[in-house]
Amino acid sequence: MNQFYQDLTKWITIVSENIWWFMLPLLFFVGVLMTVRTGMVQVRRLGTSFRLTFAGFFGKKSKLIHEGDISPFQALSTALAATIGNGNIGGVATALVSGGPGAIFWLWVCGFIGMALKYSEALLGVKFREKHPDGTIAGGPMYYIKNGFKNKKLAAFLAPAFAVCGTIATLFGTGNMMQSNQMTMAFESVFGISKWIMAVVITVLVGIVIIGGIKRIGMVAEKVVPGMLVLFFVFGTVVLIINITAIPAAFALIVKYAFTPAAATGGFLGASVKMGLQFGFRRGLLTNEAGLGSAPIAHATAQTPSPVHQGLLGVCEVFIDTLAGCTFTAIVLLATGVWTSGLDGTAMAAASFKAVPLGQTVVAICAFLFGYATLLGWCFYGEQCAKYLFGIKITYPYRILFIILCFIGAVSSIQLVFFLGDIVNALMALPNLIALVILSGLVSKITKDFWKKYKKLEDYDGAPL
Repeated sequence: MNQFYQDLTKWITIVSENIWWFMLPLLFFVGVLMTVRTGMVQVRRLGTSFRLTFAGFFGKKSKLIHEGDISPFQALSTALAATIGNGNIGGVATALVSGGPGAIFWLWVCGFIGMALKYSEALLGVKFREKHPDGTIAGGPMYYIKNGFKNKKLAAFLAPAFAVCGTIATLFGTGNMMQSNQMTMAFESVFGISKWIMAVVITVLVGIVIIGGIKRIGMVAEKVVPGMLVLFFVFGTVVLIINITAIPAAFALIVKYAFTPAAATGGFLGASVKMGLQFGFRRGLLTNEAGLGSAPIAHATAQTPSPVHQGLLGVCEVFIDTLAGCTFTAIVLLATGVWTSGLDGTAMAAASFKAVPLGQTVVAICAFLFGYATLLGWCFYGEQCAKYLFGIKITYPYRILFIILCFIGAVSSIQLVFFLGDIVNALMALPNLIALVILSGLVSKITKDFWKKYKKLEDYDGAPL
């Protein structure tokens, strides 16, 4: 049985690498395309995006009445809960182990173009959303493919294809099994608590919330996400202050090894530029999900004034997750030197916080909260995909299956769950990226027309776009 498990892991590793040599140029091309088509929204409208996000953070609501299930900030929090997971802790560590410091540079590139991708996805998610028979809002790539494509034959194939891939990815991918795996690893490495015990705890806590659906998930995400971010950043800042003299060298390593091979040192086995490039994009997509097609499912449920408003929240989502969160983790790991320790995942992150009192405890708690929030968000994504295929009758059977696989992931190997997640993420992203290319003209038109009519966001009068 152990030999079978090793052979399976090896096969999955090879498949994931081959798939990503195809996905990498495609993701880059579509990201550049949407950057151009949106008029570099991630640069020109970044300030507006932050103002809109902070308005939601402080509870400011629009005076306009909007259709939707949850507030725009709850939708953003749900999407952030799904993106700011253990990809930001364990995922950054695995990127360093497999791709070297140069992988972080390419993760930045992925994050930059990802802001335009996420803007486009959220905009389309709101633009083409529908209502389920039970009154809840349904949206995401399957709906903007179905309702936005002029070629209905292509839509009839591509929309279900995304829903199938999305259902598989949410059950077996990085939004489920990898998160529970990293949660148990953190508690085992820091507290010595058995993976099996933590697997039971995680399964019960996830089940309690997801049975209540998107409204309960949104309420929990709105409260958990800000708190876990503050906790991680505060303690991480203390780590950086202790290692402040090593910070410039950490940035230098990232830039240097983005274009030159990283030699083996300590427990680090070395990495080529090619592997740094691939793992930068693989972990970029893992953590910010821009282009994956998952986040617009949450953004579509928002009681938002317009598609452009929600799209701008998507820009800030990627900035917070990747350009801020992942960079912060990477500099901590590089400045403390643990990236050459031979450790991996959240165990490496915990080691980097060791010099700070309660630091390792904080990493374990954050890994638990990050993973917990991501599990909630991704359960909803998969549920919406399953509903598209089978109707609302699939709701509870899907949730039960999600919980079971959450338990299995919690006791599996780190390499198996990460690389299996890479494969199913690529399969999920493919139909969505095709859809973004086909609908890029519409995204461009809506964006240009909006800013031509309204000089600033506050001028919006509720007119349909």
